[in-house]
Amino acid sequence: MEKFELVFIPSAGLSHLVATVQTAKLLLDRDARLSITILTMQLPSDTTVDAYTAKISAPRLAFVPLPIPGDWSPQSKTSLFDLIDSQITNVRDIIEHRRRDIPIAGIVLDMFCLTFIEIAREFAFPAYCFFTSGACTLGLFQYVVSLKFHENKELTEFKNSDSELPVPCFSLPVPAKVLPAVFVDGGPIADVFLNYFRRISETDGVMVNTFYEFESYAIDSMAGKNPRVYPVGPILDLSSESDGDDAKKWLDDQPEKSVVFLCFGTMGSFGKEQVREIALALENSGCRFLWSLRKPGAMGGRLVVEYEDFGEVLPEGFLDRTKGVGRVIGWAGQVAVLAHKAVGGFVSHCGWNSTMESVWFGVPVATFPLYAEQQLNAFQLVKELGMAEMIKLDYKMDFRGEAPPEIVGAGEIEGAIRRLMGAEGDEVRRKVEEMRKKGREALEEGGSSYKAQTLFIEDVIRNIS
Repeated sequence: MEKFELVFIPSAGLSHLVATVQTAKLLLDRDARLSITILTMQLPSDTTVDAYTAKISAPRLAFVPLPIPGDWSPQSKTSLFDLIDSQITNVRDIIEHRRRDIPIAGIVLDMFCLTFIEIAREFAFPAYCFFTSGACTLGLFQYVVSLKFHENKELTEFKNSDSELPVPCFSLPVPAKVLPAVFVDGGPIADVFLNYFRRISETDGVMVNTFYEFESYAIDSMAGKNPRVYPVGPILDLSSESDGDDAKKWLDDQPEKSVVFLCFGTMGSFGKEQVREIALALENSGCRFLWSLRKPGAMGGRLVVEYEDFGEVLPEGFLDRTKGVGRVIGWAGQVAVLAHKAVGGFVSHCGWNSTMESVWFGVPVATFPLYAEQQLNAFQLVKELGMAEMIKLDYKMDFRGEAPPEIVGAGEIEGAIRRLMGAEGDEVRRKVEEMRKKGREALEEGGSSYKAQTLFIEDVIRNIS
């Protein structure tokens, strides 16, 4: 076969785009006949996507920006899907144009962009899904879709429920309390999500950001079923590994594996009362710490901003009392911090990218999930794999502001940090270190993910033929 192209469509914003780009680079390395075009979406006034793509230079990789719709509103609960749906005509026109220049072998759709399956079918192209979370989450989504559409279950019955669910991709029963809130809260938004994830079954294959050794039970549970699952990760952007900021200079002066790093992702922030409990826990633990502390902004805390003065939220005298032991900063280059030899633990929201990064660098986690599928990831790390210490599994950030926020006490946080950084955490550290080695081996020639990437390309070619 001669040259062929895959068209990738990630969802709006930087997070899924970065994972898409890193996946594209891996596939391009596997086959010199392949080229990839990525159609990028961004929100109005968001300049991060263009800034990121401008820095990317890779042979046979191209970016085509989709126009920003003028009538889009961020206030709608379905705003992300409204933005994606508004691009249908633009995507169709671009693919119509590109297929005149090079044979298109298929369209690879982000887990939130499955509406474009219709366009793939119009042109008789295979449609694949790129699932940016893990295999356990993929299996859980398929299970919930089955409950809703095949068993006619009303999923709101699981809200605040103590029931446990026999999810096939987990070896242990899954507590209903760690299900993503969007599924159990009910309302139109739940139906939108479920109808999107229902369409995964219509694709010709699913690439997942994981590796076999990390989620072997889940991957084995899907073996022989359609669509085929390709564990191609861990997918990581290591470009900020050598970031030379002030935090790194401070870490350079700390003993090896002595620092616990606290960071809660791009939407991670807490109210004043919870910040004070975390501060008290750190101070009482006596552990060295680096804390990325950010402030709730607009849209019910979905947008996060930097503090001008940490003193407005931290306990009086905290910064003076912990001087030399800890450091409070704003946004951190997370990869650069986790890569540093001084970091020995990570208090994390358990987002999937952060989970993959912690495994890659062998840094064990204490779980403090906030939203999306993070509670499920926390359950997987603590209970299923025994690779993390538990602060909470079922803490959920209430973006709607319908109830007073749950406050996790300082004692609970302190205890987990002490276990994470002390002798009690030896077994967790051993497992994380073992998985660190396996994750790197998976991407090497002959490794499980290397083989999965190669198999995906072979199947793409077979589907054309």
